[in-house]
Amino acid sequence: MADYPVPIPGLVIRYAYLWKREADRGQIEGQKHRPCVVVLCVEEIDGEKVVTVALVTHNPPTNPDQAIALTPATRRRLGLDEEKNWIMATEVNSFFWPGPDLAPTPDGQYAYGELPAIVFAALTQKILAAGRNLRAADDFLRERAGSAKPKDMLKYLRRAPKVAPNADDMP
Repeated sequence: MADYPVPIPGLVIRYAYLWKREADRGQIEGQKHRPCVVVLCVEEIDGEKVVTVALVTHNPPTNPDQAIALTPATRRRLGLDEEKNWIMATEVNSFFWPGPDLAPTPDGQYAYGELPAIVFAALTQKILAAGRNLRAADDFLRERAGSAKPKDMLKYLRRAPKVAPNADDMP
């Protein structure tokens, strides 16, 4: 059995992310494994964990307010490639942890590491600002998460990782 990490907020994992536009075309699985940030983990459904992740992508956002740019220092520390990366704050996926869509990173682990707390806090603010536009998580919770409510997200998002920021991590 694989040794999966605890899905804490701020953890960067490798996951087959399903873009909303892909889901709208009828796809049910992501086409490629990508780095994703755990933004929420709730134990609600028969003791199972429901994890919500935000996508890390090389595609620049059309609106800078919709994403967080990762600095070169953060990309290096996480073991990501040298290309620019953004964490999208306007679209999320939710799934049962650990789930079949997790994949090992190039070094064989299921996580790249944790975001610096300051970066995760900025992501949290952008996600909360997106509010009702995060339909993927809202739909998942409504369909599968029993009594979980989107407002519960605040409680869990405030548990930012305790990774001290480096000066180079500042966006």
